[in-house]
Amino acid sequence: MDSPSDDVVSYAYYFLGGPGGTVSAAEPGDPVTIPYLPLTSGPKYVQVRAIDRAGRSSGQTTYDFNVKSGRAPVARWKLTDPAGSRSAAAETGTAARAGTGVTFGGPAPAGTGGTSSVALDGGGHGFLTPDAPATDIRKSFAVSAWVRPAETGRNMTVASQDTDAGAPGFSLGLRAEDSGPAWSFAIGGARVSGGAPETGEWAHVLGLYDAETGKARLYVNGRETGTAVDATPAEAAGAFQIGRARGASGYRDRWHGDVADVQVHDRVVVPGEVSELAYRKPKRLGHWSLETATDGVSPEGAGGSPLRLGAGATVFRGSDGSCIPDLDPDCPPMALVGEGHLHLDGESGYAATDGPAVDTGDSFTVGAVVRLADSEPDHPMTVLSQAGEHTDAFKVRYVPSSQTWQLVMPERDEAGAPEKVVSEAEFADGGEGLGHRLAVVYDDAADTIKLYVDGEAGVATTAGFPNGWHSTGALQVGRAKAGDGWTEYLRGDVDEVQAYQGVLSETQIAQLGWGADINP
Repeated sequence: MDSPSDDVVSYAYYFLGGPGGTVSAAEPGDPVTIPYLPLTSGPKYVQVRAIDRAGRSSGQTTYDFNVKSGRAPVARWKLTDPAGSRSAAAETGTAARAGTGVTFGGPAPAGTGGTSSVALDGGGHGFLTPDAPATDIRKSFAVSAWVRPAETGRNMTVASQDTDAGAPGFSLGLRAEDSGPAWSFAIGGARVSGGAPETGEWAHVLGLYDAETGKARLYVNGRETGTAVDATPAEAAGAFQIGRARGASGYRDRWHGDVADVQVHDRVVVPGEVSELAYRKPKRLGHWSLETATDGVSPEGAGGSPLRLGAGATVFRGSDGSCIPDLDPDCPPMALVGEGHLHLDGESGYAATDGPAVDTGDSFTVGAVVRLADSEPDHPMTVLSQAGEHTDAFKVRYVPSSQTWQLVMPERDEAGAPEKVVSEAEFADGGEGLGHRLAVVYDDAADTIKLYVDGEAGVATTAGFPNGWHSTGALQVGRAKAGDGWTEYLRGDVDEVQAYQGVLSETQIAQLGWGADINP
C-alpha cells in the first residue's frame, strides 16, 4: 500500500470476507506490505484508505483480484494397488517401493471414495519410500493420510522425511504419552499433540507448517487439534518415509496398522480444504416413510429391511386431499408427512426392523417425526431405540416430569451402566400440530453426541461421548429395552424414520422429516 503523500502514517484496509485492520508505516510517507492468506478461491477485493498525521482519511481505493484454487499435491500415494504389489504407484511424485512387511488390498475407510489401503506390520520391513524427498520442508507444506492403528501403546510414525543428521525433518504419527495416546506432528524440535487415537478406528491426520507465520499445526478428522507451536525446520533433503522415522541408529517408531491416501502439499492447506480431505460421506441405510402396511409390514423405500408392526401399531391413512379436515367433520385428519403415518397405542404398539439399522460403534444419524397423543403423558415414552444385549445403545424419549426430549446413551452394554443424557425442553403435543422432527447423531471422530429438535441442536443437547459400542439389536420405534422385556411404549404418531451411517451435515439434518431422501 502506498500513497503519493509524504504525510501518510498508516493505512486502513479490509479484504472481502476479512481480515481488516490498520497498519502503520515505518516512516511518514513509506509504503507498507502485509501478508494475506485467502481461505477460499474466487473473486476478491481489498479496500484501502490512507491516514495522515492529523488523522484525516483519504478516499477509499478498491483493488479487485482473483484467487485460483489451491495447487494439487506434489506427492500422492492412494495406496490402492492390487494385493501382492511390491510398490505403490504415485498419482503425483515418485512411486514408493514397499518393504516385505507391507500388505496391499486392505479395507478403505468407509465414505471416503477410496477403494483399499495397505497394512504395515510394525516390524523392520513395514514401510514404503520413494527414496527421494517429497517437498522442501523449509517452506510451507502439509502432509496427510488416513490411518487406522492396530495398537496405541507406543510411538508410531505415519510419515516422515529423512535428514542427514540421523533424525527426521518432520514426523506425523502418534505418541504414547503419560496422559494416554495422542496424535502428533513434530518439526524442527517443536511438537503439537492432541486428539485420542483408538485402536482399530480410522482417522484422518494432517500436519501443517506455515513458513509465513512459522507455526506448526495438527488437524485430526478435519478439526484443528492441540495448540499451534512456533517451529524452525531443518533442511530435510533425505527420502520421504511412510511408516517409519529416521533415528541415530536406524529407523524407529514403525507404524502398525492400516494407511490410505498419503498426500503432500507444498503450500498451506486451509481449514476448508482440510475438512474436505477428512470428509466421510454418510451412507443411507433406511428410509421408512410409513405410508402403507401390508400384513403388518411397512416397507423400506429402497427395498431394505422393513418395519414390522407389533400389536397396538397401525399405519393411519390421512385425507387424500378430496376434503378439508377443518371444514368437513367427516373428513379424516391429515397424516403427519405424506399420506400416512404410524399410530402407536402406548400399551403394546411398536414397530421394529429385522436387525440393527445402524452400527452404533461408528458414526450414525437416525431421525423421525413424532407427535405425542396427550398434552400430559403419564409415563416416559421412547420414540427410537436400538438395543445391545443388556441395554439400549441409544434411545430418544419424552420425559413428562421435566417436559423434555432426551437422548440417552449408556457408556457400556451393561445393565445400570453410566449414561450420557442430553435434553431439550418442549411441551407435549396433545395430538395436535405437525409434531417434532427429532434426530440423534453420534460423531465417532469428534467423540460427541447430539440431539436435534426441529433441526436445531444447542449446548444442552450436545455432549462428549468417547467410546461408542456395537449393538446387535433391531431398531425399535415406540419402545425401549427393560431387562429381558420392553418398556416406555409411546402413545402417539411417528413418521419418516430414517437411518444413516455417518454424520449428516447441519443442512442435511434440517432436511430430515419432510418426506424426501437425503442425498449425502
